[in-house]
Amino acid sequence: MSVSYRRIPYGVANFFDIRKEQQLYVDKTRFIPTLEQYAFVFLIRPRRFGKSCWMSTLYEYYDRSRAKRFDLLFGDLDIAKNPTGTQHHYVTLHFDFSRVDDALETLEEVFERYVGRVIKYACMSHPDLFPESVIQEILSSPKATEKLDELFFYAKRQGIPLYVLIDEYDNFANTILAQRGEAAYHEFTHGEGFYRNFFAMLKGGASSGEGGLKRLFITGVSPVTMDDVTSGFNVGTNISRMSEFNELLGFTEAEVRQILAEYQKLGVFDHDIEDTINLMKEWYNGYRFAEGITTDLYNTDMVLYYLRDSVPNKRGPRELIDNNIRIDYSKLRHLMWVNRKLNGNFDVLQEIMNNGTIVSNLVSSFPIKRITDRENFISLLYYFGLLTMDKPQMEKAVLKIPNRTVADLMYGYLRAIYQEADIFRVNINQFTDLIYDIGLNGNWEPLFTFLANALKEQTSIRDYLQGEKMVQGFLLTYFNLTTIYECRSEWERAKGYVDIFLIPDTYRFPDLKYGVILELKYLKRGESLNERLLQESLEEGREQVQRYLQQDRFKPKEGPQYIGLLLVFHGWELTACEQVVGNG
Repeated sequence: MSVSYRRIPYGVANFFDIRKEQQLYVDKTRFIPTLEQYAFVFLIRPRRFGKSCWMSTLYEYYDRSRAKRFDLLFGDLDIAKNPTGTQHHYVTLHFDFSRVDDALETLEEVFERYVGRVIKYACMSHPDLFPESVIQEILSSPKATEKLDELFFYAKRQGIPLYVLIDEYDNFANTILAQRGEAAYHEFTHGEGFYRNFFAMLKGGASSGEGGLKRLFITGVSPVTMDDVTSGFNVGTNISRMSEFNELLGFTEAEVRQILAEYQKLGVFDHDIEDTINLMKEWYNGYRFAEGITTDLYNTDMVLYYLRDSVPNKRGPRELIDNNIRIDYSKLRHLMWVNRKLNGNFDVLQEIMNNGTIVSNLVSSFPIKRITDRENFISLLYYFGLLTMDKPQMEKAVLKIPNRTVADLMYGYLRAIYQEADIFRVNINQFTDLIYDIGLNGNWEPLFTFLANALKEQTSIRDYLQGEKMVQGFLLTYFNLTTIYECRSEWERAKGYVDIFLIPDTYRFPDLKYGVILELKYLKRGESLNERLLQESLEEGREQVQRYLQQDRFKPKEGPQYIGLLLVFHGWELTACEQVVGNG
């Protein structure tokens, strides 16, 4: 007997299709009245956070040609209980620049055609306002900016209000920067470039009177392009860090719980809700987009990805990170890797991964020529969703890695940089096999013998392992290759901090038998290695590991046992590695 339930709209961003087909929809329309306080809006959010679906929602709400299907789409949503009075009031131009082929050689031609098609569709959708002769006159202009100019002037003369929606405004600009470099990007966004002229025309249209461009909503993942093509677009309001819009995109925990309870009640979700919440919280939660906010958000795409592989009554995804969520490494590579040399941004990334947090001002806008400035680079990581707000510290913000998915992505960047800069290379398959051997059999010695030999043989890494934090960061980068462990660093336990803690993921891998507590001791390379220093480090390390092992958490009567390991480094060389047994 089949059970009827709302289908999971994974990968679906069209509001009309979701509502018409009665797919799962988390109602965010309560934000529309607040949004109307701002005429020209700029919103930055990470990839796969529901930006496109929101733009589609605004299109269906505001475009006057959609009035007949208001009840079908909005009848049971928040906005139907308190409509703004401006629904279906505008002629809407909906641009989605992710649909524009970003091949540099043909980009201008493709962009011009695409803008022309959007203008044509908008006009033809309102034949009572745009006679055929007017449409032909608007489209007869050769350039996209001229077409917009004609449209704006006609709308102003006739008192026709226009609403422009631009989704993924920075899509091909980011691709050009990553693939062609700063010179090609500068040519695209500066001077008399067609893209800069497009935004200049929007800025001019926003100054119209009764008719013309009355509202504008722009979304993307980075503020960089907006600063370059518009000099800040000072007619608009950046709502990206406003507290009232923190929950506009993404899911709150209450919303996720409601979804899980709905499917469980229908008998199509047979996982324990608390276990699922704990798993999702670790991998998909933790985002905050405004100072002083205490509500963490879940990534929209990742929640739907998990549900897609769990409903109806499936085991759930074995790989918890959706490949579509992975930001292409090349989009960050140029920020840390210039002329085949690492710049200061690599050190910043290492600092973040070693400490888990970083303190910085958040910059609202900055041009590409200043993207390698420390605060700008950290801000860019925040806008990409690789960092999120933790707590304020005076006039600055404490930023942290939001969840395990992001940590996995960032460790992946580090490993890729290690290899590309020829700092360090290991056989990844062999490394992960050795980690599995620890988890299943408690056989820890082969892994650390493998690491010691690799560190000794690859001399290029010696310039980068200059201190305990660098050693720890290097180890974390590679321990995070596997998903069978949750890898934590500097975790407070027993009046101390565990350097590296490998927690078995027994929820997904019930056969795991061993976890690992790893204590690192570091002897400076410039100091002569002698027996006294070594023994002092060993004795101190043993005492710390024994103290951790005394806690009930690490003496379970059932489930995984914990292996306490002590590693002593002299510079980059691993000089001692031993298992420590707890007392009692």
